[in-house]
Amino acid sequence: MEPDLSRLADVIDDRGADGYLFDGHDDSDQYYVCGFDAPDPFVALYDGEGAHLLVSGLEYGRAVSESRADSVSRYEEYDYQERAAEDGPREGRLATIAAFLADNHVESVLIPGQFPTGTADGLREHAIDVSVESEDVITEIRSVKTDEEIEHVRTAQRANEAAMARAEELIGGTTVEDGQLVHDGEVLTSERVKQAIEIELLREGCALDETIVACGADGADPHDRGSGPLDAEESIVVDIFPRDKETGYHADMTRTFLKGTASEELRDRYEITHEAHGAALDAVEAGATGADVHDAVCDVYEEAGYATLRDDPSTETGFIHGTGHGIGLDVHELPRLNPTGGELKAGQIITIEPGLYDPDVGGIRIEDLVVVTEDGYENLTDYPKGQNSPEKRSNR
Repeated sequence: MEPDLSRLADVIDDRGADGYLFDGHDDSDQYYVCGFDAPDPFVALYDGEGAHLLVSGLEYGRAVSESRADSVSRYEEYDYQERAAEDGPREGRLATIAAFLADNHVESVLIPGQFPTGTADGLREHAIDVSVESEDVITEIRSVKTDEEIEHVRTAQRANEAAMARAEELIGGTTVEDGQLVHDGEVLTSERVKQAIEIELLREGCALDETIVACGADGADPHDRGSGPLDAEESIVVDIFPRDKETGYHADMTRTFLKGTASEELRDRYEITHEAHGAALDAVEAGATGADVHDAVCDVYEEAGYATLRDDPSTETGFIHGTGHGIGLDVHELPRLNPTGGELKAGQIITIEPGLYDPDVGGIRIEDLVVVTEDGYENLTDYPKGQNSPEKRSNR
């Protein structure tokens, strides 16, 4: 994929800089610009026309073969070892970066907000003009996905759905003993379901650091990962957000399950959340704002008598988070679907995830992944709602 970085080039030109500099790793903006990442920090320069990398000898071969960079240099080409032996590793590295910049005719650079302060100050001591670019232009650029990127997310979402099906299979295949779910003679725990999810994702070429399988009061905290036995007649929030290991793109989906007979309160909360989810989808289109979509959800909840942060900023129950977020190389990226959410653009991929939370009742959340289009959206999520859920009063 060759990203369109013309806006970044314009920002560099408007600010009177010679380039945009990264010094890090595991940074989605850096990867987006140069198509390369490494276990340790490396330097990437975008000069308005192309990318140039400065890497260790250990990473040189891979950088040459995998990156989109116009040039790849090694620290050794700038006498790093001699500089480090004479002045210490830190100063030796700074002098090496300064020499690399001089070799690329760069005297002034823009840097992202997360750029290491020590490197920035050190480069200034080497007469490099360093300024922070605070508008997050690269993050904004990559929020609008190419067709290839949309397919990457779609592929990750198919893997996500296979993992969700495995979780549902485990929960649905239990019996109830003493109020707890039992599978093959053992109490089914959050940890066991998460393990099954992770194994399925590995089979599908994806991985994740953690996931959410939260039952009862645990599910009433939106980001509680969940632990321990899963109980009958309690809502079970399953939120999976894997990363495709080949492409680096994420997916995200939440479903709420229940084994046994749902209380009337849980059914009502599920049904109103399903309605809020539909209202949010109806509000999605290019030109609408993330705030518009969020307001559509708040309208439904407030009309039904549930608290939201919009009408009560101090509430700790009800609808207590934003409606969604962008997704791509990061699981949380632009745009935002909350009170500050800006204009949506065709090609952005967003989550729609309203929910209700109360420790005395449990948590309910429904989440789909959609692409914004000029006149609406395309839903990338092909997984049913309602099966084994409070809405269905499942007794399987």
